[in-house]
Amino acid sequence: MMLDMRGICSFTDYFVICSGETGRQIEAICEEIDQVMGREGVVPRHREGTVDSGWMLTDFGDVIIHIFTTIEREYYKLDRLWSKAVPLIRIQ
Repeated sequence: MMLDMRGICSFTDYFVICSGETGRQIEAICEEIDQVMGREGVVPRHREGTVDSGWMLTDFGDVIIHIFTTIEREYYKLDRLWSKAVPLIRIQ
């Protein structure tokens, strides 16, 4: 899911929220994002979380990417927390 955060959030323009079924999947998603962004010359400003925690965050400034296990995504419910944000893309 991609949320348009402009107008409701001062620290980023977009959230990307996605899930992986396992820690290995979360790590693979994160690595692929890093490779694709790196080829475009975009490096992360900040990282948080670990595979073991079930949540990883990569902050690219204008875009913050959250990668959760299914359980952690349901627990944190970022899409509900930021319900005023406009969903731009939703893939299920």
